Amino acid sequence: MAVNAKRCENIVAQDGEVVGAACRVPYYPLVVKSGRGAIIEDADGNEYIDMLSSAAATNVGHSHPKVVDAIIEQAREVIHYTPVYTYHEPLVKLAKELTEITPGNFKKKVVFGLTGSDSNDGMIKLARAYTGRSKIISFIGAYHGSTYGSISLSAISLNMRRKIGPLVPDIYHINYPHCYRCKFGKKEESCNLECLQDFEDKFKSYLPPEEVAAVIMEPIQGDAGLIVPPQKYVKKLYDLCKKNGILFAVDEVQQGFGRTGKWFSIENFGIEPDIIVMGKSIASGMPMSAIVARAEIMDAVGPPAHAFTTMANPICCKAALATINVIKEEKLLEHSKNLGEYTKERFNKMKDKYSLIGDVRGIGLNIGVDLVKDRNTKERAQEAAAKICYRCWEKGVLLTFFANNVLRVQPPLVITKEQIDKALNIIENSIVEYLRGDIPDEVLKVAKGW
Repeated sequence: MAVNAKRCENIVAQDGEVVGAACRVPYYPLVVKSGRGAIIEDADGNEYIDMLSSAAATNVGHSHPKVVDAIIEQAREVIHYTPVYTYHEPLVKLAKELTEITPGNFKKKVVFGLTGSDSNDGMIKLARAYTGRSKIISFIGAYHGSTYGSISLSAISLNMRRKIGPLVPDIYHINYPHCYRCKFGKKEESCNLECLQDFEDKFKSYLPPEEVAAVIMEPIQGDAGLIVPPQKYVKKLYDLCKKNGILFAVDEVQQGFGRTGKWFSIENFGIEPDIIVMGKSIASGMPMSAIVARAEIMDAVGPPAHAFTTMANPICCKAALATINVIKEEKLLEHSKNLGEYTKERFNKMKDKYSLIGDVRGIGLNIGVDLVKDRNTKERAQEAAAKICYRCWEKGVLLTFFANNVLRVQPPLVITKEQIDKALNIIENSIVEYLRGDIPDEVLKVAKGW
């Protein structure tokens, strides 16, 4: 429990004086000093069980010894020399590794970047260049990043778009299949994929399919609340794309590298995408991203259309190779699947006890707990989410929420069952304290979320 906070409070106060508001979403005044595995220590020496993984960027845990060793070893050799003009072996090894672990039995190539945002921009470039078409389809509720291209693809927050337009043109948004909150009022037993029919209607009325370059989809929609689409929807959407010569691209920035018990979340749907965008955990939080695509798509764009001076930094490449090896050696795909099923079952037992929980969904260690004021209306319980996350932090668990009301459960894949149990007990106790009215409104001044 965070009983000592003097140094943290001082650092947070200084931060507010010198750091712009646009780059931070506040939940609680945590000042991170160090991390090991699934444990974070703050600047005052308080320890926390991490259920966020630095926004799913540290899947193999914090400061994994093999990742740290790889970083140090490479730093002693050379920190960086731009691969825009030269070559280095770690880049080649990593590119080969990525083409092997990504789905698709066809020749692939890779380009690197610094963050998932710029790789989503790269996806737009590749799709337009290869197809000769201009239009890109994304989804309502999508979050793809904060560069101009990725903001244009995103449709989750007006604050991302206010005052900064115009954005990238010819990007359209369709409804994501959110079965718990179906916009067409359907139940699973009566669903005829009206959401997909709605998309097809656009093709018939104002959106010529022969002008669409790509559909970009999060196989599990992350910041909208960890929404898992029906298998049949993804398959029929993919078939619709293939029928119309439209590239099918997936954003795996948040869901990739073992989080769902597969290397990439699209593998849970049996689909081989044309383009895969990745970032976050590719190098255990080091600044790196990548696009893996069919070779013929990648060859459609020439230099220097997607070149960055510090891309594929050899230190980051070594960190990424070590990250992939750790996932393999420690069998983290299997661990994520098994421990994720256990965690989801624990939350479903809480759902049976507390009407505050309207839905529990997810695959692997990738779980959304949807809090509602009323199970019939499904009105989002934003205040509950904010207060519960803040109380968890006070008790030693790092938990956040998104979509205003969905608890975000994405711990490092190396977390132990004992750590999960302790964290889940604290989460449940915090839910009980919220329902008793024991968490003061005062915390809402800090725990704002988004």
